[in-house]
Amino acid sequence: MPSFDVVSEADMIEVKNAVEQSQKEIATRFDFKGTGASVEHKENELTVVADSEFQLQQVRDVLTNKLSKRKVDVRFLEDGDIKKIGGDKVKQVIKIKNGIESDDAKKIVRVIKDSKMKVQASIQGEAVRVTGAKRDDLQAAMAMLRKDVPEMPLEFNNFRD
Repeated sequence: MPSFDVVSEADMIEVKNAVEQSQKEIATRFDFKGTGASVEHKENELTVVADSEFQLQQVRDVLTNKLSKRKVDVRFLEDGDIKKIGGDKVKQVIKIKNGIESDDAKKIVRVIKDSKMKVQASIQGEAVRVTGAKRDDLQAAMAMLRKDVPEMPLEFNNFRD
């Protein structure tokens, strides 16, 4: 039976490239000269450091701009609290979400079942597997999920015939 997986994963290589581009722009921009503004990437989180909250927002804008240019959906980013660190610096940790949480997976399954399409959905860890008798039904399910679940950056992979 044809099937595909619904996943939500950021392309970490593109995230790394976007962070490096952001660091280059921050180093060369006139309004960041002589400041401690920076972006760091560790595993599944980004750390943004700046001298003030306004500057922190400017660095975040540069970062989101670079991410969107590299086709990384900014809905993967989950903002943390802005914390004051030593002196006048501020820091914000931004988590990169990977995988579909159980509540979101249940919502996807519910959307598919409520549509009365001839496909079945099952939760498989951090992915949702959708199976159906016809390839056309699966393609219609993909289009419906893109339309009905706009708050999550969904990707469809592992399409099998």
